[in-house]
Amino acid sequence: MGVPAFFRWLTRKYPSVIVDCIEESGEDGKEVDSSKPNPNGVEFDNLYIDMNGIIHPCTHPENKPAPKDEDEMMVAIFECIDRLFKIVRPRKLLYLAVDGVAPRAKMNQQRSRRFRAAKETAEKVNQIAMIRSQLEAKGVNLPPEKDKSSHFDSNCITPGTSFMSRLTECLNYYIHDRLISDPGWKNIKIILSDASVPGEGEHKIMDFIRRQRAHPDHNPNIHHCLCGADADLIMLGLATHEPYFTIIREEFVMNQTKRCDLCGQTGHELTECKGLIDDVDSLSLPTSMGAPTRYIFVRLNVLREYLEEELKMPDLPFEYNFERALDDWVFMCFFVGNDFLPHLPSLEIREGAIDRLVMLYKKTVYRTGGFITHSGDVNLDRVQLIMTDLGQAEDQIFHKRQINERNFRQRLKQKKYQELQKKLFEHNFKEEVEGYFDIEEEPEPVDEVKLWQRGYKERYYNLKFNIDGNNPEETCKIGFEYVIGLCWVLKYYYQGCASWKWYYPYHYAPFASDFVNIARSNTCFEKNTHPFSPFEQLMSVFPAGSSTLVPPTWADLMTNPMSPILDFYPKDFMIDLNGKRYAWQGVALLPFVDENRLRRGLAPVYKDLTEAEVKRNKLGHDRLYVGMDADCFQFINELDPQIYQKKKAPLVSDGAYGCIYIVHEEFYQGESIPSPVRGLNAIKRNSAICVAFCDPQYSEDYKFKSTRLEGVIEPPRVLKSKELGNQQLSNNWRGKNNFQHAWDANKFQERNNPRPIIGMVPQTTQATLGDASYRMMRHNLAAPSLIPLGGGWQRAARPGGFNTGRPFIRHNHGRGEGRYRPYRTNPVELGSRMRNNGNFQSNASYPPHQNNNMFGYNEPRGRGMGMTRPMRHPYPRR
Repeated sequence: MGVPAFFRWLTRKYPSVIVDCIEESGEDGKEVDSSKPNPNGVEFDNLYIDMNGIIHPCTHPENKPAPKDEDEMMVAIFECIDRLFKIVRPRKLLYLAVDGVAPRAKMNQQRSRRFRAAKETAEKVNQIAMIRSQLEAKGVNLPPEKDKSSHFDSNCITPGTSFMSRLTECLNYYIHDRLISDPGWKNIKIILSDASVPGEGEHKIMDFIRRQRAHPDHNPNIHHCLCGADADLIMLGLATHEPYFTIIREEFVMNQTKRCDLCGQTGHELTECKGLIDDVDSLSLPTSMGAPTRYIFVRLNVLREYLEEELKMPDLPFEYNFERALDDWVFMCFFVGNDFLPHLPSLEIREGAIDRLVMLYKKTVYRTGGFITHSGDVNLDRVQLIMTDLGQAEDQIFHKRQINERNFRQRLKQKKYQELQKKLFEHNFKEEVEGYFDIEEEPEPVDEVKLWQRGYKERYYNLKFNIDGNNPEETCKIGFEYVIGLCWVLKYYYQGCASWKWYYPYHYAPFASDFVNIARSNTCFEKNTHPFSPFEQLMSVFPAGSSTLVPPTWADLMTNPMSPILDFYPKDFMIDLNGKRYAWQGVALLPFVDENRLRRGLAPVYKDLTEAEVKRNKLGHDRLYVGMDADCFQFINELDPQIYQKKKAPLVSDGAYGCIYIVHEEFYQGESIPSPVRGLNAIKRNSAICVAFCDPQYSEDYKFKSTRLEGVIEPPRVLKSKELGNQQLSNNWRGKNNFQHAWDANKFQERNNPRPIIGMVPQTTQATLGDASYRMMRHNLAAPSLIPLGGGWQRAARPGGFNTGRPFIRHNHGRGEGRYRPYRTNPVELGSRMRNNGNFQSNASYPPHQNNNMFGYNEPRGRGMGMTRPMRHPYPRR
């Protein structure tokens, strides 16, 4: 799921990390030839796709009509993979990773997400029914109700369901078809890790990369490209220490057009729906909305350049190692959010939490003479120092947050007034002004803890944990559990899953000031643990509303009053907003699933499983597919099926080292493969080979290296000295107020950020405009003569005044430049002046005034390049 706000923060602070993908389109209806050179200027070796990141948007998209049935869903998934393949054009390997059974630490988050989705869906259905009945009572035309049987339950995208089993069958068909028909696929190897293989998709990919890196024949200069939308993929990519690592993801578009859930039209919310037009038959709803999503590249080699400058620490008492500092930076990002632990109350990315942690980290490194982490292990004594310093600043952080929140609510209120003023000029004035007084302000979120007031710690632990906040034994116990979680997450990122059973047993995080003597925490995890079976996971994460996705007798355990595990499936539950504004930001207070109780409750119903269900409940294996032109085709084709169904053969192939064995159920050369998707043709004569694949295996105590490998050819530097210059301000952490210095440096950087480098290679030409071009644009582009919005500047004179004929173009120049006091109005005042004055006069109604000094003072000119600014106000200050 990723880290909220992390990607937005990263791209604002390090803008050159992002570049647009160049995507070719076929001419005259012809398909794009993916075997030709990549138009993006770089040739990728391996493409890894976190499949759940495309399965969800393909099966229930937000910006276009949903597929009618599963066949259309599968075709949409095929088309999405095709599109990604034609953009990236991998030359050695395509790795498709579907989420399998997750560790318990992740399962709790999946459970929360699925229960919340079911709760929100039920509330939305009730809301739609209520609004529909109100509109029908008024005689409003509405589209017919949707057939409930056609509803797609997205919870079926979970390992063990029949939908995921069919997806594997369809992907198997798709891969065989492309290996035979697409010239871009003919030389590459494809690995499919489906939902039967345990592990999250992105972590199966990372485990594959780690194990390939440890192989003695591994090429250290492979170009990796990973597709996924989760922000934590950036940290996972950095953790590999690979020199050429790029992430491809959909470009996030703000304020996308959404359809009304009741009438299906755009332009309004459900609560504002007024039904369809009178002639329903003549209404044609659009079949699609907006342009197709675009893809962007996130260049981790460029991010490394930024971080290399930011993490510099001169005059250290020991040898500086950037790779170690980079691992420490990844570790510190865990504190602001991850999929396995709640973030600390005092750390919010939007408030500069990562910059604060970097400052405290540098201070600790200088004091202790060493780094925090090493290849997945944590020095807790040094973490203790960072948490102690952070704990001392918590009171200040909470007070500042309250001030910012109050200011935000004020701005939000003003924005609503501005929107209303705009409506005054677009619709009936009298109705809107009367409606102005009927506007109800949104209630402030209930916050019983009140972190900005004294006694917040006692209230927090009492309300959130039901313990005495003055009891250090209880609070330290929570701190110990959190520290154990941090160690588990770091090992998960750098060495693999340390324990399939561990999870954080609380809904909330402790305060930084309660990390006391954390070095005493027991961070040794139980060995030889195993994942849940697929059906056990389904029973752990599904609400009762999704019981149709499990076998009937298993579903009965979710609703039967006599069920021994009925309490795992509450019909309703609380969502604690925890001081946030929106329900999706709150904490779902669900009971944790007891593993032993769950297994005892499920034991009697295993006998009811059908043969197909027993097969779906088994853990599976990765599959390797190759076509006739692949470098390892001949070797695999000559394997004796009688021998290598039970024995594994070592595979030595560039980009995919490991072991293979033959699976009897797979298709062989010359066989036909029926199409599992309606409308697609069967494969009459298969020429590709599919075998089971195992990653290279290492001893239990083996440690994967967290560093650059020997033989690496460093990529050429992309950033120029000017782009790195702004980072230098935030490198100096010394001073009376270290964090304030860093915060000011970041604000300076936002105002003075240079244009990002465009393109995947530094030689790509930038498109720029000179000063003269900007001046010409200012003088020739027409601006509206009147923008009737309260607050800010307007080109026309203020109501009741007169205009000097000097138009003012509003710019954002940053703090301290152009200290203007805006003239503000409210709707009632604006309305009365309209009635008194008749109407507003445009600029053209008044001739320019020739007295250039009539107001008696001058304004400073803007210092921005190419920016023109007025010398004085268009009317006097008030």
